[in-house]
Amino acid sequence: MSVRAALAGPVLLLVLWQGLALALAGRYLIAGPAEVAQWTVAHAGLLSRALAVTGANAAAGFLLGNLAAVALAGLALLWPRLAGLVSGLALVVFCLPLVATGPILRVMMGPGDGPQIALAALAVYYTTLIPLLAGLRAVPAAWLDLIHVYGRGRMAELRHVRPRAALPYLVAGLQISAPAAFLGALVGEFTGAERGMGVLTIRFTRALDLPALWSIAVLAAAVAVAAYALIGAAARRFLDESPPVLLAPPGAASGSRRAAPALALAVVALVLGAWWAALRLAGLSPFFAKRPGDVLAALAFAPDAAQTRQTLAQALVQSGAHVLPGYAAGLAAGAGLAVLLGLLPALSALVTPLAIALRAIPIVTTAPLIVLLVGRGAAGVVVLVAVMVFFPTFVACQQGLRQAPGQILDVFRSYAAGRWRQMIHVRIPAMLPALFASARMSVPAAVLAVTVVEWLATGGGIGGLMALSASVSDYDMLWSAVVLVTLLSWLGHAAVGAAERRVLARYAPEQVRP
Repeated sequence: MSVRAALAGPVLLLVLWQGLALALAGRYLIAGPAEVAQWTVAHAGLLSRALAVTGANAAAGFLLGNLAAVALAGLALLWPRLAGLVSGLALVVFCLPLVATGPILRVMMGPGDGPQIALAALAVYYTTLIPLLAGLRAVPAAWLDLIHVYGRGRMAELRHVRPRAALPYLVAGLQISAPAAFLGALVGEFTGAERGMGVLTIRFTRALDLPALWSIAVLAAAVAVAAYALIGAAARRFLDESPPVLLAPPGAASGSRRAAPALALAVVALVLGAWWAALRLAGLSPFFAKRPGDVLAALAFAPDAAQTRQTLAQALVQSGAHVLPGYAAGLAAGAGLAVLLGLLPALSALVTPLAIALRAIPIVTTAPLIVLLVGRGAAGVVVLVAVMVFFPTFVACQQGLRQAPGQILDVFRSYAAGRWRQMIHVRIPAMLPALFASARMSVPAAVLAVTVVEWLATGGGIGGLMALSASVSDYDMLWSAVVLVTLLSWLGHAAVGAAERRVLARYAPEQVRP
């Protein structure tokens, strides 16, 4: 890519930004690049100190979360019987809504950086775990046969073969998780931290200081884009081989579908046991640290249980009406743009930086700005959910399109097949596993987006209910909301997984063959 092409996207973004600022001047919606640059220079010391705090917390969470993902993936590969249990537990933890777990972690861990680092780790580990598991299974059969010919077992596969196949998928997961780590640290700072970019965001949102808010958004986007670019550059240095033809059997065993209900019950029992044991061993006050029995009593047996259920149901319906269209729009936009750039690669240098910048800005900083632009109604919430889902889908689909086997593409080229035919018959089937992996990951991300927007901007839905419950110390309602949101996210993830099995069985059977 030439320097001119690489600069075309950022220059176009600046031009569009300045044009919008001039068009909307006087409406207190957009601060232009010049105004933002002036504010940033004038407050460089304040921003640098806040960025150092948030960046350190995000980096610590990024490291811890990704180490946990690698360890869990290795565990699932070495002991396949534990794979379902490991994935189920990891999913349940990832589905915990950050806007509710943040205040709970703050109460449990007290002041300091612990909640920020924990939330950053929680935000990234699953986005790395899912692509990594897919990559560890996407091993050509010939590679595994070579290992088995020498009489070696799973440990040898994990040491010599599977990491090489999984490296492209790991890179995609790391690129997605870098902005997520920054977002997790920011959300943690919203729960009562004393320093950091999140603290400044709250302060300037309340003051409606547009140049300051846009400066923080730009700075956060620059950090996320830099992390994305560094990971990509490192990957290009080591990933210089064409993708192999996948003839491996990476899918679950045929009996796993019949064992799914038992596995789900085992995961639920393990989660409830771990929840109860953790709070019991920690010796936390039952006033704010609610056990499973407390939540069950609040929803079923307490005198106000009916009112609690009704309040939760109304909030969930309101949030659901926003999250579903935003989720669908984000998936369609991410996959569609990836396919479009695959057909017209010349546009990639222009569009990709815009797409990265759009998602790289953490949602906690974009939420107030987009709500100012679109309004506090459904449109603003749907747009933010779509933005949250769009980026991981776009990155995963681009990575999936690159996994089209070069040998098969050569056959198509030898018959003078055009880009469209190559896309339909080779690249899109190769992209489907990555698309569905991102669709599964995006379920909790969409829930996070809607709860953050409702928490920060609209005050409605389940996010607003969580914020209100935390502010008035109604921990029965807060823990009940956490449990229900986690359960619904888990069910949504399972529904996408079921659709994935049906579609892949038809269009990419090598990915699900037992």
